[in-house]
Amino acid sequence: MPVEPDQDSRALALWAVELAAEKKALDPVLLEVGKISIIADHFLIATGVSRIQVHAICDYLLEKLKEAGATLLRVEGYREGWWVVLDYGALVVHILQPEARDFYNLERIWSKAPAVVGVSR
Repeated sequence: MPVEPDQDSRALALWAVELAAEKKALDPVLLEVGKISIIADHFLIATGVSRIQVHAICDYLLEKLKEAGATLLRVEGYREGWWVVLDYGALVVHILQPEARDFYNLERIWSKAPAVVGVSR
């Protein structure tokens, strides 16, 4: 999926959900945070059951989105693999281990954002 400069951020976000699912990410939730914040248009939140799986999901997203021309602005937390954030501007991806996802409960924090994919916890 080549990404044009005027690429619909929703299409990119939905494709990122598919990519994460290909690496067996659990409970993906795509929130339309742009309706309530200027931080991004969408947040993708998903779980990897271990540090290794979190890395695999992130590596796959980094590879495929780069190939498609998406610009990565920042990566946080990759080394630890507990909670990794991939910032693509309009799309921010959060891949967390189960304990981190339960503890931080991003779906609750962003509960006013409509869910595009998945059910907010």
